[in-house]
Amino acid sequence: MFPRPAILVDVDGPLNPYAAKPTRRPAGYHTHRLRPAGFHRPLRVWLDPSHGPWLLSLAAATGADLVWATTWEHEANEFIGPRLGLPELEWIDFGGRGSEHHDGRHGKVPAITAWAGERRIAWLDDEFQRRDAEWAAARPGTLLVPVSARTGIGIDHLEQVLAFLTGTPKTTEATDVTGAGRTPRTPGRARR
Repeated sequence: MFPRPAILVDVDGPLNPYAAKPTRRPAGYHTHRLRPAGFHRPLRVWLDPSHGPWLLSLAAATGADLVWATTWEHEANEFIGPRLGLPELEWIDFGGRGSEHHDGRHGKVPAITAWAGERRIAWLDDEFQRRDAEWAAARPGTLLVPVSARTGIGIDHLEQVLAFLTGTPKTTEATDVTGAGRTPRTPGRARR
């Protein structure tokens, strides 16, 4: 039997659109001041509480596990997950090297390769490097889903993962992958 597929989720960029204008929080996002280990001052983090239910419904619809693939590592379970309504998730240990990109490859690639083994993965991240597509093409069952750090995840990203993990074609019309009887909003205009 094959291991369950996994949806790898980065925090900064996909869930926290940190590159949006500092004075214009994206619609639907709430501001949080968080101080993970090693930080002397709190970080401003924008999170949309609807993303937790979206991701849980996507995992249920695809039979996949949600896994933190973030430099927040285990701290994502303490600082991010509860604010999104997510249970404690497995996380990938990058040994503090997740943001150290080398030779055109994302710094997370070695740890993800070791962690995933033969598991199918869909990876949502904002920092893919020029050679990451080669790595994904050489590793069967791998989908890279680039997410803008200005807007965060949207319906199109969820549909890409759904189509990849279920083998169904991606639709162009909005689909309720939230399980809440509504269509997820696409990142829109910012608000103060």
